[in-house]
Amino acid sequence: MSTSFSPSKPAPWRDPIVILICGCLIAAIGFGPRSSLGLFLTPMSREHGWGRDIFALALALQMLLWGAGQPIAGAIADRYGAARVLIAGTLLYTLGLVLMTYSTTPGLLYLSAGVLVGFGLSGSSFTVVIGAFGKLMPPEWRSLSFGMGTAAGSFGQFLFSPLAIALLTGGGWQTALLVFAALVLLMIPLALPLATPTMETRQAGAERQQSLKHALSEAFSHRSYVLLVIGFFTCGFQLFFITVHLPAYLVDRGLTVTVGAWTLAAIGLFNIIGSLGAGWLSDKMPKRYILSGIYFTRSVATLAFILLPPSALSAVIFGAIMGLLWLSTVPPTNGLVAIMFGTRWLTTLAGVAFFSHQVGGFLGVWLGGLLFERTGSYDVVWWLAILLGIISAMVNLPIVEKPVQRLAVAPA
Repeated sequence: MSTSFSPSKPAPWRDPIVILICGCLIAAIGFGPRSSLGLFLTPMSREHGWGRDIFALALALQMLLWGAGQPIAGAIADRYGAARVLIAGTLLYTLGLVLMTYSTTPGLLYLSAGVLVGFGLSGSSFTVVIGAFGKLMPPEWRSLSFGMGTAAGSFGQFLFSPLAIALLTGGGWQTALLVFAALVLLMIPLALPLATPTMETRQAGAERQQSLKHALSEAFSHRSYVLLVIGFFTCGFQLFFITVHLPAYLVDRGLTVTVGAWTLAAIGLFNIIGSLGAGWLSDKMPKRYILSGIYFTRSVATLAFILLPPSALSAVIFGAIMGLLWLSTVPPTNGLVAIMFGTRWLTTLAGVAFFSHQVGGFLGVWLGGLLFERTGSYDVVWWLAILLGIISAMVNLPIVEKPVQRLAVAPA
């Protein structure tokens, strides 16, 4: 009745290659529609007579609830297995996208795009996939699989941005959302090979015996983990401000929405390279240096972008550069958590760090809409993103990359 997780005789669907492929497909399908929702800002706001702050607040709420739900989803996945969490998250995600088509009031938009999609993403995003990789993959595959799972999410962004434009122009935004909802449902069968062992089936050892309360207490009393969480705030602020507001920003500067879509697609395409590269580099050099370099380079690229005259070429080049730096923070961040605390509560502790990421995302999206309505410009938020990148580059440098004393004394 129970599934065997013995590494000596794995079932065919428990082969690391099968797990990797299914996890990467989930990451691509899950992240793709979410990363394209910024393209719906203009048509939905125009049809319903909303200011940009309405749509921005809905997606900001989504960011916040996605992050708030992530540690909870991670704890459930760590205790009862990842497949259950992925399936439940997929159903909520699908329901939210469908309900968005009927959201004719701000309240319904906040419920659908904000609450349902937000909580759905907390259970079906690449964060849960990466946590499953950490438990199911052989140790020598771990860092690379983190990078591949992250890269797959970016490939979803690359695929879904032009798909969204095609659907928006061919059938309207309602049709586009329904197509996205149907595609998201494909994640349910893909989740089955990612079933991780429950707490009861794990081998005895230091990691199993550690309670969730102790794991959280240990993490938050660890200076390096706190610094990691603080730095990850900036990642969310920068990424989600750009994802939601960049298409409208480019239209404001005289470019077309198609340029915005291809810029987002360039981010997704080049993040495949960046995420894989970060996963590979994470085994070759200190992860804190990778993170510091990413945050600092983002600030330099953003500064150049807002100071240069607007053009389709400069926008796509900016997308390519940011793509190399986009989710490349995820492999070293999850790698550091695994090094410091082991994999027993990896999904939970990575989820806590991700909550910080999403709080940053909430502020980036919400402030982008709010300050645009107040000032008619995104300038303040661009400069804030640059400043936060520089601060995070410095915050990550003191991180110490070694296991906590508990693991050093009694390794699992």
